Amino acid sequence: MEHIELFFKSIFVDNMVFAYFLGMCSYLAVSKKVSTAVGLGAAVIFVLAITVPLNWLLDQYLLQEGALTWLGPEYADYDLSFLSFIMFIATIATMVQLVEIIVEKFSPSLYNSLGIFLPLIAVNCAILGGSLFMQSREIETLGLALNYGIGSGIGWFLAIVAIAAIREKIRYSNVPPALRGLGITFIITGLMAIGFMSFGGMLTGGEEEATEETEENTVGMVTTAIADEKDEATSLVIETTNVTDKIN
Repeated sequence: MEHIELFFKSIFVDNMVFAYFLGMCSYLAVSKKVSTAVGLGAAVIFVLAITVPLNWLLDQYLLQEGALTWLGPEYADYDLSFLSFIMFIATIATMVQLVEIIVEKFSPSLYNSLGIFLPLIAVNCAILGGSLFMQSREIETLGLALNYGIGSGIGWFLAIVAIAAIREKIRYSNVPPALRGLGITFIITGLMAIGFMSFGGMLTGGEEEATEETEENTVGMVTTAIADEKDEATSLVIETTNVTDKIN
């Protein structure tokens, strides 16, 4: 259940583009054709699926405070977290270089259509954001890190393919001259982001029910406590009255 929740949350609720607006340069520049958007989106999925688990391993066994205890107890006090950005970016750059070589070898047309934006995946803030979010959210296992990387990549893939399909169709629409190009693209992106915000309700319904049950239980406990206090006060009054009658 945890894997399913994290997977769908990373795609729809915490979408890299529509929730955090990360990777907007490539999102806007390479979304003029669906075929090009699919190629870049697939490359982003691959890079995130590899780099997030790798950076999770680096974070757990090298960068965190006390992560070097596997080398010996004398290394328990070492804290290399200040190297997180450098190590994460080095991992990402290595994987992007691998993707560039593979795409150039097996799909020269896609390599030429992506142009400079393929090697720029290395500095795509959505890729680095995936690793940093993984670190800040303290994802517990390697499997969850892989799940989060793939889900985040699919979310970015859906975003760029959706806007590319809309931009292909919008060429034949009567858009006001002042909004043509990036203007209408920004407006559509904002509307799509509002639409994706509605997916947040998928993961909050159960929490609301649990909150209501907790509130009901709390009210019941308070009511019971008040009733018990009233009974004790009544008993004390009766005893006081009996003692007074005996004295009189």
